[in-house]
Amino acid sequence: MEQQLKDIISACDLAIQNEDFDRLINYYTQDAILVVKPGMIARGKEEIKKAFIAIANYFDHHIAPTQGEMILLESGDTVLVLYQTLLDSDKKDSEYAMERRATYVFRKNAQGQWLCAVDNSYGTDLIDV
Repeated sequence: MEQQLKDIISACDLAIQNEDFDRLINYYTQDAILVVKPGMIARGKEEIKKAFIAIANYFDHHIAPTQGEMILLESGDTVLVLYQTLLDSDKKDSEYAMERRATYVFRKNAQGQWLCAVDNSYGTDLIDV
């Protein structure tokens, strides 16, 4: 399961980098949420897609997320993923951290696929806002 989730997250990172947002949203549940930035949450696939388009614009269409260390906490069909997320971009004046300790929640659907239900690249830093 760990390798499967790493592969899914890597595929999402590649879709973000390539701005293939139609492919990206296939990795989300219908009711998923994305923390766009502290205080702003996108809900559902359409809002998430629009948010990723706005994020690409913010980073001048050059953002390359990669992942570092990962911890999985599994309970049945739900997994909490704690992940070191690193963002590379040509944009040097971002007000947002480029190294984060992300938290993701994945749920296994009826077909046995892991889909992201909560995408929070800011992790517990949201508490400090």
